[in-house]
Amino acid sequence: MVVTVQVPRMLRPHAENAPALEIEVESGATLGTVLDVVAARHPALERRLRDEQKVLRRHVNFYVDGDECRHAGGTALPLADGAEVHVVPSVSGG
Repeated sequence: MVVTVQVPRMLRPHAENAPALEIEVESGATLGTVLDVVAARHPALERRLRDEQKVLRRHVNFYVDGDECRHAGGTALPLADGAEVHVVPSVSGG
């Protein structure tokens, strides 16, 4: 199955400037499985998405088909074929 990961503009330099990544994984894959593939292809991007223990970074939000995933299983959330993952880093300033 194929999952699309939308890469926000500020993180694209870490993904060869790709606005989206098409990730092919086996049926029943989870968000964590998809992020493992992202890590193998784009390690610099991975370091901005998960910490060393592969936990989602606190200030980066992940939406799967429009739903925030942190309270729906986080990296254990199973994905469907054609799922779309949006990565939304927090922005702050003062």
